[in-house]
Amino acid sequence: MGIIRARKLGYDYYEYREDQENPEIHTALKNVDLDIEEGSFIAVLGHNGCGKSTLAKQINALLVPTEGTIWIDSMNTAEGDDLWKIRQEAGMVFQNPDNQIIATVVEEDVGFGPENIGVDTEEIWRRVDRALEDTGMVAYRKHSPNKLSGGQKQRVAIAGIMAMKPKCIVLDEPTAMLDPNGRKEVIAAVSALNKQEGVTIILITHYMEEVVDADQLFVMDGGEIVMSGTPHEVFTQVEKLKELRLDVPQVTLLTHELIKAGLPLTEGILKNEELIRQLCELREAPNLLAAAAEAVCSLQAEAKHPADQTADSSGARHAGQNAGGAADEKPADPTPTTYAKAAGGSLVLDDVSYVYSNGTAYEITALDHVSLEIPQGQFVGIIGHTGSGKSTMVQHFNALMRPTSGRVLFNGEDVWADGYSRRNLRFHVGIVFQYPEHQLFETDVITDVCFGPKNQGLSKEKCLERARNALWQVGVPEDLFDNSPFELSGGQKRRIAIAGILAMNPDVLILDEPTAGLDPRGRDEMFDVINHLQEVRNITIILVSHSMEDVARHADRLIVMNEGKKAYDGTPKEVFSHYKELEKMGLAAPQVTYIMHDLAANGFAVDIQAATVEEARDSILDAITGC
Repeated sequence: MGIIRARKLGYDYYEYREDQENPEIHTALKNVDLDIEEGSFIAVLGHNGCGKSTLAKQINALLVPTEGTIWIDSMNTAEGDDLWKIRQEAGMVFQNPDNQIIATVVEEDVGFGPENIGVDTEEIWRRVDRALEDTGMVAYRKHSPNKLSGGQKQRVAIAGIMAMKPKCIVLDEPTAMLDPNGRKEVIAAVSALNKQEGVTIILITHYMEEVVDADQLFVMDGGEIVMSGTPHEVFTQVEKLKELRLDVPQVTLLTHELIKAGLPLTEGILKNEELIRQLCELREAPNLLAAAAEAVCSLQAEAKHPADQTADSSGARHAGQNAGGAADEKPADPTPTTYAKAAGGSLVLDDVSYVYSNGTAYEITALDHVSLEIPQGQFVGIIGHTGSGKSTMVQHFNALMRPTSGRVLFNGEDVWADGYSRRNLRFHVGIVFQYPEHQLFETDVITDVCFGPKNQGLSKEKCLERARNALWQVGVPEDLFDNSPFELSGGQKRRIAIAGILAMNPDVLILDEPTAGLDPRGRDEMFDVINHLQEVRNITIILVSHSMEDVARHADRLIVMNEGKKAYDGTPKEVFSHYKELEKMGLAAPQVTYIMHDLAANGFAVDIQAATVEEARDSILDAITGC
């Protein structure tokens, strides 16, 4: 009998409004059947709003079913007598670590859980030491959590649950704010708990590479489990997953694209080594290679002269799609006739340093003599390990932080000079924070998005026009306009926060981890919006991200931060060619970059600087078939 069992599990959210006698009912889960064996590693996948987080909260009885039953280690969550025992058996790491960090010192926060379940003092400290080591946070054990970056807080939250040694750990997007090395460390830590100590792991994630070694995957849609199986069984169904707003690992997608182009490979490849092995075998089979070359060349010739060309030539996401993919009525199109293109200008950091808690025992240098210039209209990606100074740096661009030394200039003017209007600066340089709920505060969505234009002195009618246009741009459907922003999913909150900045018509849009709460299709739609804004309005985009794949695909320029200093500055191809050095900084290159280097090491004449699936596919096809 499984440690977690559910039968016909259902859950409804009830929304009460002042002007309604009866509540609106939103079904989050329906007819969910589960049987999870103790000691297994399970992953739950699905688009925003599909019910993943609601299911996670059922497992440790933060929510109880409105229909059906769920048992945790044979305990019925609906029977309140076993509530605390259930939560001791099933620990949970939330999407936002601020929801579960309560102590003023890191090591005390990690020890809080074990202390409250009666573990003796010596064992508590042993567990704290082990958990901090496994999550890479030993160096921060004496720090205050509120001085840590978002990613570092996430590790502290995970360490706190690990220290309790529950039978089951549910992790809801635990690595969303971590750098690539941090993600590897956390997944390695929970995998070790699973394999060495038999802890059942239930991982909710949008990073598909994290689940290739799971025992079983469950894919959710509309509150139901619509697919299940091993990673290989699920990831062979690439097109179906795309329909469900999901992704596959880059190596799986690359294989799928090569198969579509005519190469005889196996669908559902999950590891780089397997793809390289199959490509090497193909190269050594002359008859098979000749047939593959003929098929590839034939398909490419057909693609160059399609019978029916229906693609939208603008290259932009157009608004017939809302957050759920459904058609919406299109408001006024934000074209150059609606918005004037931003004039030429730049953001400059001139030898900027910033020190937290300057002159105290907690002094930390976050920026160390950084100089750079970002011209108007550029798409800049900023990457770096957790705590490298990325978020601190971008908060200098719109004067949320004042440099300890050095100057910040916008369009040639020092933003900290006497008489300079920093209020006006923030209308031109807008920032969307890591956690969107930090900047949402109004009673409903449309009023929240109107706040910026209202402070610019616009009329009520113009504010509403701006707000509706901005919400449309980011794919928020009109039926959410009157909802409280705090009732929405993390991904929806992020869209609304971005809309609130767009409504002010900024010249510069700074996005700190903008896709962390979005499903893969939502991520792609968001980047389509961002790219369209840059193209149409010449807006400067500054993207802070831990996704190497995102910055490789979308940024014109990459700036790499390391320990408060600028380590690299160049095109994505130039920067990712230093992938070994990036690894030493806690970063990585996109998965396809490693594939291309491994292929080159095996004698294939491929472009080792390829950083996207499309670039890798074209280079491999050319190397193998000459087409």
